[in-house]
Amino acid sequence: MHRKILHGLEGSPGSLKALEEALALAMALGTQLHTLSVEEVPHYPETIGEFVEEKEAVNGAFKDALKTAREMATAQGVAIHCHVIVGHEVKTFVEFIKQQGFDLLVIGFMGHSALYDRVMGSTCQSLVRLAPCAVLVVK
Repeated sequence: MHRKILHGLEGSPGSLKALEEALALAMALGTQLHTLSVEEVPHYPETIGEFVEEKEAVNGAFKDALKTAREMATAQGVAIHCHVIVGHEVKTFVEFIKQQGFDLLVIGFMGHSALYDRVMGSTCQSLVRLAPCAVLVVK
């Protein structure tokens, strides 16, 4: 049975739908629930200003998503632990899962890349393939 659940939170409708599922599982199983948001910065920023601008935009998006996640958890009576880490999305998730000992990852089918990846987002595909635990993909 699952004892420690990690949810991938990035603020898209798919991510929030997956959070609903993660909250229901955590409540039913009495398990710990954590969210992870990965802050990706531009790979090759041309200026410091571009880097700062991009980081502020990402921080704003996660601020809203984190607030929503906490409100949803409170409404369900579930304690939630939110984490925001800077790094490459897939690598950061895999390392965080290993370090923290999660046994279930809950992610949305399509996130912000839905426009480009029609069948299944590339991040979702990579996490299903590389995560060292069970993965629940919510459609």
